[in-house]
Amino acid sequence: MVVLCSLTACVESNRTSVPDGAAGDAIERSARRPNLLVIVVDDLGYSDLGAFGGGDIETPVLDRLANDGVRLASFYTAPTCSPTRAALLTGTDPHIAGLGNMAELLADNQRGKPGHEGYLNERVVSVATLLREAGYFTAMTGKWHLGVQRQHGPAAHGFTRSFALLDGGAGHFDDTGLMAATPVAQYREDGEPAAWPGGRYSSDFYTDRMIAYLRENAGRKPFFAYLAFSAAHWPLQAPDALMRKYQGRYDEGWDVLRDGRRAGLRRAGFVEREVPFVAPPEYRPWTTLDPGQQRVEARKMEIYAAMVDSVDQNLGRLMEELERSGELRDTVIVFMSDNGAEGTPLEKSPLFGDWIARFDNSLDNMGRAGSYVFYGPNWAHATTAPGRHYKSHVAEGGIHAPAFLWRAGPAGQGAIARTPVTVMDIAPTLLELAGVAHPGSREGRAIAPLRGRSLGPLFEQPTARIHPVDAGFGVELFGRRAMREGDWKALLEPPPFGSGRWELYDLAQDPGEARDLAAQQPELLQRLVGRWREWAEEVGVVLPEGQSGY
Repeated sequence: MVVLCSLTACVESNRTSVPDGAAGDAIERSARRPNLLVIVVDDLGYSDLGAFGGGDIETPVLDRLANDGVRLASFYTAPTCSPTRAALLTGTDPHIAGLGNMAELLADNQRGKPGHEGYLNERVVSVATLLREAGYFTAMTGKWHLGVQRQHGPAAHGFTRSFALLDGGAGHFDDTGLMAATPVAQYREDGEPAAWPGGRYSSDFYTDRMIAYLRENAGRKPFFAYLAFSAAHWPLQAPDALMRKYQGRYDEGWDVLRDGRRAGLRRAGFVEREVPFVAPPEYRPWTTLDPGQQRVEARKMEIYAAMVDSVDQNLGRLMEELERSGELRDTVIVFMSDNGAEGTPLEKSPLFGDWIARFDNSLDNMGRAGSYVFYGPNWAHATTAPGRHYKSHVAEGGIHAPAFLWRAGPAGQGAIARTPVTVMDIAPTLLELAGVAHPGSREGRAIAPLRGRSLGPLFEQPTARIHPVDAGFGVELFGRRAMREGDWKALLEPPPFGSGRWELYDLAQDPGEARDLAAQQPELLQRLVGRWREWAEEVGVVLPEGQSGY
């Protein structure tokens, strides 16, 4: 394999701006600024990949990249998708960028407040915009979820080419919307309304379109490609052949899967010893289900596994294309999930009303177009354990996500970086690799500074510390709150997922957040709560009044 230039060399040789056009193209390619590929998978469980302790789902492409790169053992996101994506593309907190809450779930008292617009606001600039202005070809396909109006879509935020699902999810074979309030999903191509190509499976189509966009560029410019799969977001759907591949694989149930995944995490080096874990409130042992219920539940996990398998196969096609074109050796890859696994029993949610009843969710039709199922809290618990809870929560199961960095050459080689990092660190990483400075203002308006830091040092030294040891990482969504400092974490979640008061955990000894130390360490807890309040004021948190979230 060809070794890329070192991070420092790449940056120092590309400090000046590059003109657009043919002459600029020649300068860019000769300078070998790296291609940048960001891959986001939706609602991936922490141990779904073999490289992260799994093995029941076949992910050879991702496992090879992860094991040849640097796996991020302490990578943190927001609890749900759109806040994470806002932080990813801007390098700042979602409460600053406009996604302090999901647009669909804004509380009445949050509407109209700065940082809660429901789309990327005027206080930020996307990394795609900055890279395009610096001479990069920019392309995105897949889930956007950062605003549905033309002026809020990917074409307005720096992407030269794009085919985007504007909503939080959709059917994977058609344009079925997420719920009765949005029965038809919305798409845009290059800023204009677009239709879903009937019958195409989402992961196949988004990959096809990304490959087509990269072929248009044909190596003339370095590229920034953002491939945001809508899999494995609900509704769970997958091609028949892949579902047959996993038939019977989960018949032993979620308890067996959970224990196998926890053992896999230890073998992979993510967990050093057996640690306690906390099951979610809806948990029930597999043996309490009758045979019919077991078959239905096992089917859901088969579909989910097929969806993740499809992502891996499609990434294999993309890697083959990059290798064929000679671009892979000059490409840096960032891979991540946007949050923890989705475990909320959404079929019981008032958000859906009678929406689910409109679909054929018989055992024979589950996973096909025209079905609409979720895999629920018990499978989610199995894929996040020992992490506590799952997506939408500020406990580890909701915000501790799988992620890795890859580039050609000997760097990484299966290392595990254990330093705490966040999704806000990705934009600074991309900008540093490209030698692009973040602006303090644009067109007379102030731009919020980057809150993240480049992950570049981890390529050379996976043991490097990215943030100061006493850095504080604040989180809030739906009124659920957390602050991490070093190995300590304070969190507050209402019942039944928490006590309704601030709790305290030592993540070094208790990554499953099973032992609340608030009573033993009251002064430490109060200091962390104070840091959370300072952070909340700094970024503009507006706590929702009344019920919020799902």
